[in-house]
Amino acid sequence: MKKTLLFYFSVISLSCFAQQRMSLADAIHTALQNSYDIRLAKNNLEISGINNNIGVAGGLPVITATGNDNEQVTSINQKFADPARDTRKDNVGSNNLTVGVTGGILLFNGYRVVATKKRLEELQQQNQQLLNAQIQGTIAAVMTKYYDVVRQQTYLKTILQSIEVSKKRLEILQVRKEVGLSNQADILQAQIDLNALLQTLQSQELVIGQAKTDLLNLIFLKPDSPISISDTIIVDKYVHLDTVYNRLILHPVLLAANQQIRINELIERETAALRYPTLRATTGFNFTSNKSAAGFSLLNQSYGPFLGINLSVPIYNGAISKRQQQVAAINTRNATLQRDNLLLDYETGVVRTFQAYTNTLSQLQTEQQNYLLSTQLLDLVLQKFQLGQATIIDVKQAQQSFENEGYRLVNLNFAAKIAEIELKRLANQLALL
Repeated sequence: MKKTLLFYFSVISLSCFAQQRMSLADAIHTALQNSYDIRLAKNNLEISGINNNIGVAGGLPVITATGNDNEQVTSINQKFADPARDTRKDNVGSNNLTVGVTGGILLFNGYRVVATKKRLEELQQQNQQLLNAQIQGTIAAVMTKYYDVVRQQTYLKTILQSIEVSKKRLEILQVRKEVGLSNQADILQAQIDLNALLQTLQSQELVIGQAKTDLLNLIFLKPDSPISISDTIIVDKYVHLDTVYNRLILHPVLLAANQQIRINELIERETAALRYPTLRATTGFNFTSNKSAAGFSLLNQSYGPFLGINLSVPIYNGAISKRQQQVAAINTRNATLQRDNLLLDYETGVVRTFQAYTNTLSQLQTEQQNYLLSTQLLDLVLQKFQLGQATIIDVKQAQQSFENEGYRLVNLNFAAKIAEIELKRLANQLALL
């Protein structure tokens, strides 16, 4: 039995040698580097960073240069009190040239610029939190899928151990048959049980392959990339409910929801500012030149700087600004309700996940004992069967108990690990490794 197991694992080792060994840290870093969702979140953050500028908020001067040059051909017919000054000409060329530089700056508009600039800052911070949330979600998803592969591989080890027991049972029966102590029916049944386990082994290898393909898809690698994962599920048994609760307010999604409230409050201030007067200062330099080949004026030029103040006072626009402010206030209330609802959902999720976490940990203690006992029982029954003190049914029952306890143990380990991952995600404590 040991030689067969050694041979099988040596074959697996040789095949894994040609594969790329992947650790959990490798999987996480690859996913963070290649994730399209994270790239989109980073692009949104970059956009909000570009827009977070006093100029976008309207607080910087605006300078405009203008130029206009018109060439005309006209007919002139001018009559004066003195007939000698009368002019009548056709196809007279004229030119009108106007050049100017104008600069304007907003002096006051009800502090709308200040509110807009703060809103742009909040938008940038909100996009940063959304990026953090995406990173935490990606890490949690990769860890879940990675440990699912580990779980399926642990299943495989249990199946392999059970196969060795079936082979050993078949060998004992064949030896007994040679000395006339066993019948053909027992041998056929043992062979059928062995074949069934070999089929289960093939099915489990398919499950492992598909789980690896899902992991590769999650970290944005080619689905046929050869990878080797050699790891165990180790559960952190010291996650406390109070710690998760206290850190829940630091979850990036909740922080983004709080920032959405502040963004809506600033939109209220921006809308309210529309009802205030707007004061602008303008200055610049103008140059005007009018030339004509004939007529009363042959050349007229003017140039020089100018300075002006513009005051715009809203008097009545159908109460549109007032209604916009009312709508903005409702949007702020809606954002608050959404934040409160989100917080309640997260608190509920924390309690439910922690209940599953603690319950699974308590079951794990018992299940580890059961698995150890089932292993000892299988060894004992197999020895007794070899000595003729146990029946084939006894071996099969012990073998079935061993398989069931092995499956339950790894499932409980996986369930506890998933609960741990979710609690740490809610507490914003998933490390990049």
